Amino acid sequence: MVKKIEDSFKRAADLFAESAQDKKIIGSTLLVAESIVEAFKNGNKVLICGNGGSSTDAMHFAEEFTGRFRKDRKALPVISLTDPSHITCVANDFGFEEIFSRSVEAYGKKDDILIGITTSGNSENVIRALASAKELGLKTAALMGNNGGKLKDFCDFEIIVPGETTDRIQELHITILHVIIETVERILFPENY
Repeated sequence: MVKKIEDSFKRAADLFAESAQDKKIIGSTLLVAESIVEAFKNGNKVLICGNGGSSTDAMHFAEEFTGRFRKDRKALPVISLTDPSHITCVANDFGFEEIFSRSVEAYGKKDDILIGITTSGNSENVIRALASAKELGLKTAALMGNNGGKLKDFCDFEIIVPGETTDRIQELHITILHVIIETVERILFPENY
């Protein structure tokens, strides 16, 4: 069993090393961060959504902006589309596929940003949310795994990470989300770094 644990750590480390050398991942991460900075400077906000573990990543991303990441600074407008009462209401009345698109319709404004997180790239409710965002004039970004699934080449910005399993993909996603937050802070609050 020790060997299996060692192998799991090694595979995770290998995926992180591979991602750190991937110019497309690095470049897209920077573009997303720069777009968020531009949105904040123009009085816009960021919406973010995902299912399961990606949902908790979305909540974590939002609270790092509305609360604090590393040092004190003003709160920044990021909303995770994960309100349980909204999700159960919309799922009951319209279907689970609409839970995020209805939130985008309610909160999204032109030039806001919607980030969708889906390890497979095939989550129908995330796809519909991003489609709604495009219709409303929001900028769109997606974090995906494997080959990007149905969402590949759909959004303004895409970050597709390597990994054969959801857990490894999610580990990379949360790291990328942290790097985006750090980059936004470095641009907007250089005195903190």
